[in-house]
Amino acid sequence: MRKTTEQIMRVAGDRIWEYAELTFDQIKFSPEVVEACRANLCGNYGRCWQCPPHVGELEELKAEYSKYPQAFVFTTKHSIEDSFDVEGMEAARAEHEEVEDLIRPVLPRGSKVLGAGGCNVCARCAYPEPCRFPDRAKSSVEACGIDVVSLAKTAKIKYTNGENTVTYFTLVFLNGNES
Repeated sequence: MRKTTEQIMRVAGDRIWEYAELTFDQIKFSPEVVEACRANLCGNYGRCWQCPPHVGELEELKAEYSKYPQAFVFTTKHSIEDSFDVEGMEAARAEHEEVEDLIRPVLPRGSKVLGAGGCNVCARCAYPEPCRFPDRAKSSVEACGIDVVSLAKTAKIKYTNGENTVTYFTLVFLNGNES
């Protein structure tokens, strides 16, 4: 994993705020996170291929990701005007996703990237028609039932970084057993 971490940091540089290397058993999958998705506060539950219930049941997701012995989590931190600055948050998320795009070429083939927020490859998901871009579509960390607050604590990464900031998380399940 050290080799991949070094490559990620080489290509992303100071755009990554904090990061950690983890093993699968350090990642908490939570039924409460799945229930929060079912509450449909974002409006995507059952309407997007990369959101519940289409991503799979919690136990299926745990089984799928258990095949990845190692993971890399990183954050980006962004200044915004205030906690109501939706435009600033959207711009920050776009910057965070640029970092995801930067690191993809150095990830071991078959790695799985779970990003911040739902999939936004398309302005409107093709659901119920087949996904138009299955190679670029991605689920969020939460959509897969992973507790981000617990993830931050385990990784010793700050979940929040102060007033007038927004912090975005990406979790990468790394394929292969690197040293």
